[in-house]
Order: sequence, then C-alpha cells, then structure tokens
Amino acid sequence: MSEVRVAILGATGVVGSQMIECLEERNFPVGELIPLASARSAGKTIRFRGEDVTIAEATAEAFEGVDIVLGAAEDDIARELLPEAVKRGAVCIDNSHAFRLDSGVPLVIPEINAQDISYNKGIISNPNCATIIGLVPLWPLHQEAHLKRLIVSTYQAASGAGKPGLDELVRETKAAAADEPIEQSAPFQHQLVYNLIPQIGSFNELGYSSEEMKMQNEGRKIMHLPELRVNCCCVRVPVMRSHSESITAEFERPLSAERAREILSQAPGVRVLDEPNEGVYPMPIETSDQDLIYVGRIRQDISAGDGVNSLSFWCCGDQIRKGAATNAVQIAEYLV
Repeated sequence: MSEVRVAILGATGVVGSQMIECLEERNFPVGELIPLASARSAGKTIRFRGEDVTIAEATAEAFEGVDIVLGAAEDDIARELLPEAVKRGAVCIDNSHAFRLDSGVPLVIPEINAQDISYNKGIISNPNCATIIGLVPLWPLHQEAHLKRLIVSTYQAASGAGKPGLDELVRETKAAAADEPIEQSAPFQHQLVYNLIPQIGSFNELGYSSEEMKMQNEGRKIMHLPELRVNCCCVRVPVMRSHSESITAEFERPLSAERAREILSQAPGVRVLDEPNEGVYPMPIETSDQDLIYVGRIRQDISAGDGVNSLSFWCCGDQIRKGAATNAVQIAEYLV
C-alpha cells in the first residue's frame, strides 16, 4: 500500500491525538486521514500535515473504504465498531482492552513478536501501557537467560487515566497551591496530589487489581510463555506523564548485571541510563514525549538464594507514546 486511508477511532482523546501526531512524525504513508469521534465532536477539525481535517461521527458506515483503523476508544465502542470496520475490509489496531486476550487476536509489541501480526483476522491488539514498558527491556534479557518469574511494582502517571486524569491532577495541584480544600473527583478513587493510590482497576477474589493481572496475562501471550509467573502491584502517582516500573526478574540461566547492561545497551527501543553514583537513572520527567524505554539501576537481586538467577532494574517510558500510540503506529508500519 503506497497510500493508506487511515481512520482514527477516538481521534479527540489523548491517545487518539498522539496517534495522529505519530503518523505525521514517522511520515506514515497516509493518503487520507479520517478522524472519528462522538457526535458532539463531529464537524470540528484537527490539524494534520498543516491542514484542517474534519472529524466525522464514529459509525459503522464511516469505515467504508478504510484500509487501517487505529483504535483509541473505550472497550464498549471498540467491541461495537471495530468488527464493523473489519467487515468493510479494514485491519484494526486497537488500544482498548476489548480483544487483548482473545485467542484469535494477536497482541503485539513489534520489538518482541512482530511475526504475530501476520496471524491477524482483521484485529490486532495493542497491549496495556505498563505491559509494553516492562516487556520491551525484559525481552532481550529473556532471550539470553529465559525468564521464569517477575515481581513488578508500577508507578503510573495520571495520564494513564486519559485526559480526565491529566485534568484532575492539574485541578488538584492548583487547589493545593492556593491552599484550598482538595475534594476527590473522578477518575481517581482518592486525592492524587501529595498522595499515592495503590489501586488501578477493580480487585479480584485474590486481592489483585485488573491492572496488576495484565502484566502476567498479556506477558504470557506476547512472549509465548504460558507458565510465566508474575506478582505485580500497580500504583497511581502524582506524575503527569510517563510510567515507571521496578522489576525483579528470575531467569533459568545465570545473567550478571554487567551482561544485562551490555545486552540492553544494544536492544531495540531501549536506552540505558545507569550511573547511579552520578545521579544518572531513568525518571519520568526525562522520558516523557519520546519513544524509548529508559533502563537503569541494573543490579543483582541480593535476596535470591543459591541456584536462583535474579536481577533487578528500574525503567521508565512514555505510556501515551510507546505505551499506546507509537506502538500502534509501529504495528501499522509492519502492515504496509
């Protein structure tokens, strides 16, 4: 396909807007851009390649003649409309949770399992943002030593809850600065400014949140490791953009911190910042608005017993870009 008709489902949201920006930045061969949103946004315009493009209402008929759909809508909208797009001949790359664990839908991080793209039946799923940020550096280490088990804590920015999350953190920050009362408001369960919230999603019968289970369930599918064991704790933090993760990984074979550092320094999609004595390590403020996963604090797991091969590291990445929009556009690049 030399020129592609690309529709963005959810074009006015944080991820949809970033998808449009990424298409332009990466010079994707867009012959026609079709931004789709709710009826209240229809008729408004967005900028793409220096021109105003009119937003259309997201309906089944809007997908006629579309080649690729980048989905940035909620689960219920994705379930309703993306199968309609497939019926009309489009291939859909969806950022919602709707199809991720469907056995007939590839779940893809191009640095890891780009080959799975070819198995699609019209829908390809983008993984959860925290899953992408953690697995991009884990994959090359797995290839060296074979991953067995993960213990992960995530520190997830307000923007992981979309524009409402960003708006709420800004509102709370302004109220705090003015010494005004801070009242809890959606989308968070509690005040976020000056606080941490150890809940993202609902809890299951074992006490794990839906966000925490994604690292295991999605990681197993993406890396084709059905026995991978993961214990994850996901925390919302008062950071505007870019998620951070503390990861301890157990492997079947020995892997030194020095060798891990060497592997990661050559891994696609990764940048190593690992001079802790000099204050050099990944931080959200430095990893926002770019597409690499920064990795540092690489060290041996001193709690591992004899015969246990285990490493710990810290990583940060922009969950709106590589954790969502950029990953989807990368998949689209493989399609064309």
